Amino acid sequence: MVFSLNPGQVEGLGEEEQKKLADLIRVYEYHCSRNAEKDDYYEGKISLNSVNLGLALPKGFHGLEISCSWGAKTVDVLAGRSRFDGFVSSNGEEYKELRDIVTQNNLIFEYMKACRDELKYGCTFATLSADEKIGCKIRFHAPNTSAALWNGEKGRIDCGFAIIDTVEDESKRGTWTPSVVNLYTEDAIWVMRKIDCYWYAEKKPNKMGRPLMEPLVWNATTDKPFGRSRIKYPIRKLIDSYVRTLANATIGLEFATTPQKYMLGITDEQYDTVVSDKFKQYAGAILAATYNPDISEKPSVGQFAQGTISPHTEMIRILATQFAAATGLSVADTGIVNDANPSSSEALLAQEQTLVSMAEQLNTGNGHSLQNIALMAMAISQKKTLEQLTDDEKAVVAHFKNPAMPSVSVTADAAIKIASAREGFGNTDVFAEMIGFDQADIRRIKSQEARIVGNNILAGLEDVENEGSDNRTVPGETE
Repeated sequence: MVFSLNPGQVEGLGEEEQKKLADLIRVYEYHCSRNAEKDDYYEGKISLNSVNLGLALPKGFHGLEISCSWGAKTVDVLAGRSRFDGFVSSNGEEYKELRDIVTQNNLIFEYMKACRDELKYGCTFATLSADEKIGCKIRFHAPNTSAALWNGEKGRIDCGFAIIDTVEDESKRGTWTPSVVNLYTEDAIWVMRKIDCYWYAEKKPNKMGRPLMEPLVWNATTDKPFGRSRIKYPIRKLIDSYVRTLANATIGLEFATTPQKYMLGITDEQYDTVVSDKFKQYAGAILAATYNPDISEKPSVGQFAQGTISPHTEMIRILATQFAAATGLSVADTGIVNDANPSSSEALLAQEQTLVSMAEQLNTGNGHSLQNIALMAMAISQKKTLEQLTDDEKAVVAHFKNPAMPSVSVTADAAIKIASAREGFGNTDVFAEMIGFDQADIRRIKSQEARIVGNNILAGLEDVENEGSDNRTVPGETE
């Protein structure tokens, strides 16, 4: 992406905002190459030139393409266990206005994409703005299209910017230039538009007392408040080693397929014939050679010991084990199968426990960020400040599905046991979810149950009316 924006040349932008924008652009450019490197590892685009040690891999084989999905696995497997399921109010029910905001912004699906970006880069950013149709518009921006500065004193973002318009087609990504950029400060959103090579800024006041920008951060530390990527340096080096080993194994397999042979005591004419078409001599069904009168000997043919790729496969297993230990994934997730892979369900659950713990950590951090997003979204929709929200509105929390992803039989068994010990639990939506029904099924079940109850009530009323008519005395008749 070609991004050139001189803060001093943005008409209408204040001096303080120009300074903040300049700092943000400097941060963005500093991380740009690093983010591009993480993109390459996620997509599996690792060149042999960058991983070759210059020993076993010949220079002529640098054009060999070796792909590796370990970078994507590192991100996607963990992201797949973080399943945002909406917001819950203090009374355990969905807050209607917030549910509408979630639905209209397609927030559950957008969170899935944002979670992948968060794990890939270390963080991602959500921005909010007022919208006449849906009340509040929520968008997520990866660090390759946004940047922010952290305020340690206030424990939140101090300011940030995000590129709002997007490239029309991926083929234009290298030449496309953005034309709409938002700057988020504590008191306003500055919308900057590029018109005929000139930038113009429009101020939209913000009464939240904080930037309308919230980060989703993975594995943050005191010195890295915006987190660290799952595809960090040690992981990238393991991927490099895997690609290099697989390349050497591929080349070694070619030599193992066509082992080297030798011929001794042949004439010059025979030598020329063999050299002129080596593959024919190797693949031919018959290899013939005549007596050599110059040395008075018959030619002899032999074959060198055939190469093996066993050392390469053993090295790949070692790398897969180290990679699994560093990422919390199972060895099977790397595509490597060996005798160390657990076979029992208990062993599999024990191996997945590290990944489940990571997913719980991810949900805890993202749950706090999503709660802040929900509060700001409600305040923007109602044209209030955060302090003006009611206690019930402030009590909303983000709900995630179980990251352990237990089977239906396990959760159903647990639900039945809970229902037997807790009266009324069997009539709740939570019970229905635990035994395997999704929200669509639950709504259908409730609708049909209500219809059956209504039909039974009507049938009962009709029976009462019929009994009353049978008991009435007809005029002119005696009992």
